[in-house]
Amino acid sequence: MKTNGKVTSLRRVDRIAGPNQADTIQLARWIAAYAPHDGSFELRVPGLHASRFSRVNKECVHALRVPSLCIVAQGAKTVIVADEVFEYDASRMIVFSVALPVAAQITQASQSEPYLALKLDLDPHRIAELVLKVYPHGLPPVQERSAVYITPADSSIVNASTRLMECLARPGDAELLAPLVMDEILIRLLRSPIGARVAQMGFAESSVDRVAKAISWLRANFSQPMKVEDLAGLVHMSVSSFHEHFKSVTAMSPLHYQKVLRLQEARRLMLSTMMDAGTASQRVGYLSASQFSREYSRFFGSAPTRDIARLRQDTRLWA
Repeated sequence: MKTNGKVTSLRRVDRIAGPNQADTIQLARWIAAYAPHDGSFELRVPGLHASRFSRVNKECVHALRVPSLCIVAQGAKTVIVADEVFEYDASRMIVFSVALPVAAQITQASQSEPYLALKLDLDPHRIAELVLKVYPHGLPPVQERSAVYITPADSSIVNASTRLMECLARPGDAELLAPLVMDEILIRLLRSPIGARVAQMGFAESSVDRVAKAISWLRANFSQPMKVEDLAGLVHMSVSSFHEHFKSVTAMSPLHYQKVLRLQEARRLMLSTMMDAGTASQRVGYLSASQFSREYSRFFGSAPTRDIARLRQDTRLWA
């Protein structure tokens, strides 16, 4: 697969049959009810989002994905993190354990059968509390450090997700019962084949937790000059160890991560506030307009002015 002319590697996932088709159909109906047209919708249960898209993307959509679990009820999607490609559909769920800049494509969708998905934001503090119950004797050793995990869709999680959506239709259930169902989903996720790895999100001083702290600083200060030495000191790691762990988890270096954040924010500013490229580049921390233009063109595939004009035209076509 290619993104901006760059060939990326495809991470292999086992193709295992997903949950019963009737279960996913029922979940799809609920998602369609709360996502009545194309877009992503924040629902009444905190941290719960429903998405509908009725056509495939010809090009990647760039965004920052926060820690979350995504369950697809209909259609398929591809997410690219650095040079790694992750594909998922109704047979596979995806988990993001830290905030990541991603490029995404809807690969299967139509007007009659739109892409329908549910996203549940993951709270590391709540995960930490539940880990103590799921693993009372301690976590098994975990070798793999990654920010993204693909796992076969679990019918019990799909069923719980459907019940979570049902809570939205009954007075009082969203406040009283939804938190219990969300805990059930997290517990079942922690008991799944990737559970021990997901649990690392909630463990203070685990490699994933330290990288997450560094990412939080980068997100809050992406326009400021950054030294890897200072960031490593912030999370109490040596420079070499921090760099190795950060790249192992996010598939990119700290400096590259900061650059992607800057470019994404500059693009957002130009698109949503009509800011010119020079002002946007300064706002996100670039000292050289020519360097910004070169890096922007390399990352998004065209110069800032041309890219923003195309995006605005695409928006008018969607409307």
